[in-house]
Amino acid sequence: MNISQEKIDNLNAVVKINIKPEDYQPRVEKAIRDHAKKAKIPGFRPGMVPASHIKRMYGKSILVDEVNNLLSDTLNNYINEQQLEVLGQPLPKADDKEYNWDFADDFEFNYELGLAPAFDIDFSSKDKVTQYVIKADEETLAARITNIRKSYGKMTNPDVSADGDVLYAELVQLSPDGSVFEDGISNTTSVRLDQVQDAKVKKSLIGLKKDDVVTLDIQKAYNNDAARIAAILKIDEETAAELKSNFRLTVKNVNRLEESDLNQEFFDKLFGEGKVTTEEGFRDEITKEVEAMYAQDSERKLQNDLYKLAVDKAKFELPDEFLKRWLKATNEKLTDEELTGGYNDFAQNLKWTLIENKVIKDNQIEIKYEEVFQAAKARLDAQFRMYSPQPLSEEQLAQYTVQYLQNKEEANKIFEEVKALKVLDHLKSIVTLDQKEVTSKKFAELEK
Repeated sequence: MNISQEKIDNLNAVVKINIKPEDYQPRVEKAIRDHAKKAKIPGFRPGMVPASHIKRMYGKSILVDEVNNLLSDTLNNYINEQQLEVLGQPLPKADDKEYNWDFADDFEFNYELGLAPAFDIDFSSKDKVTQYVIKADEETLAARITNIRKSYGKMTNPDVSADGDVLYAELVQLSPDGSVFEDGISNTTSVRLDQVQDAKVKKSLIGLKKDDVVTLDIQKAYNNDAARIAAILKIDEETAAELKSNFRLTVKNVNRLEESDLNQEFFDKLFGEGKVTTEEGFRDEITKEVEAMYAQDSERKLQNDLYKLAVDKAKFELPDEFLKRWLKATNEKLTDEELTGGYNDFAQNLKWTLIENKVIKDNQIEIKYEEVFQAAKARLDAQFRMYSPQPLSEEQLAQYTVQYLQNKEEANKIFEEVKALKVLDHLKSIVTLDQKEVTSKKFAELEK
């Protein structure tokens, strides 16, 4: 067997593999013998089928399989021995050669390789990234305080609806002429006025009393949000997206959640007995809570900005044409339009992966199993808390984590997340982080 490499350029190569009969015949003969031992063919006792009979019946398909297996093993071993850093997977190069597959052919196969670029990337204190310290503005704090007070408040039934109320109402589908649509959609449900997005529609729902009737343009009310409309009407999202009808809304009741009083009983329910005793202390705690949530948003933006810095700083090319062919070859349903539209994001993510690997290698960054375990454990803990206020014991959580990491795909995802965080932490220790204080409203504008 002979294997050689022709380097097209720094990013592309072709590997040529020549296979002679003496290379594949021993494998084929063994495969035929193994098949004969297991074959169940009428007229022969199990395990007693002659190898010659198997060769006549299945020899060509066995030959094809074994040549393909030999090719795969040979190519993988060559890549490992030559320490080639390939991107994607080798692609067989189409040719016009035809073979008899008669156990005596000399075969020649060519594979295209996309090679990872060699590059240097130097980070220093001269590289600057803004680290935002987000302060809660008055509007955000007021909304959060109102929401918390309502969560611990009591339900009342005012005579007339106001903004923020909930209408318990019957919704009935109407025909274009305004009459009730026969066998149409109907549902009795809660309509929260704070979720109505159109100002004119919301205004039409304010000032209503029990038994009042109005016409509701539901698509306009919810800005064509199919998921929300589907939930309100109890229909599927596809139907909700295509819905054109107005609805008759008949008020059955007006519900209002009154805000809880700012007293000691309320403070104790929220923070524990005696920990907060004044409105000022309550406001301080809510401010801390809101700004802690914003700190997560700030960290996410910082990580994203570090990612952009790294990718922009890495001035290297990829074997783009090879990668596009590889993506098409491995994704049969991928259209040319989808490939064109999504390739840039794919290339950026691939560049980041190469940068990650180089930073880890150059700086001897180690990723320990315990770090992966703790990351998976934290994720599972957060998921369980979404469904149960009672947290799992440490022992139970550890058992679930072990089971979770036995799934290779999930374990690899967690590993990649930990790797990315360690690389980003390393970059944060090198570049200059310019802290800038902004309001939550200003930060939201930056995110657009």
